[in-house]
Amino acid sequence: MSFLYDKHSHFNLANLVTFSNISAGIIALYFIQEGNFFIAIVLAWIAGGLDILDGKIARKYNLSCEFGIQIDSFADFISFVVMPSFLLFYAIQKDSGFETFVVGIVCIYYIISGLRRLIEFNIQSKEGEVAKYFIGVPTPLGAILLWVLYLVYSYDAITSLYLLLPLIAIVAYLLNSKVKIPHP
Repeated sequence: MSFLYDKHSHFNLANLVTFSNISAGIIALYFIQEGNFFIAIVLAWIAGGLDILDGKIARKYNLSCEFGIQIDSFADFISFVVMPSFLLFYAIQKDSGFETFVVGIVCIYYIISGLRRLIEFNIQSKEGEVAKYFIGVPTPLGAILLWVLYLVYSYDAITSLYLLLPLIAIVAYLLNSKVKIPHP
């Protein structure tokens, strides 16, 4: 079992937690497609907990490596970029007309913005280093903001798609902004 604490093992403890994050995100996509948004959101929160845990394990046991940095961003892409975008798309589309097309465009913009953010983050990341703050909204925080927008829309605090969609676009923009967010 020494591979669990070997920073060069693709299946070390931190990476196994990251693979669990990926699994939770993929399973959440299934439940979204089935219309079971509650279970999808629970899985998303589990993925969030796993995202925090993998970083703590990597730092505690000196498991940070290039592979771990890359796989963590893939996990973030699935669980905190694609999954919340799909949740919003399936939850707020009403018909197959023009509104669905517009919702799809905004969700694709969010996905591309999230992907760009993660690529930039990976280019700037170094093994074992943790910055004091993030530049731009981190994708897990972006996902939380999208879930809040989903709840606000679901409980009719915002009833207009044409008010909700610009808010989603603003969150997408903030992913690559110069806003400084303290690192926990």
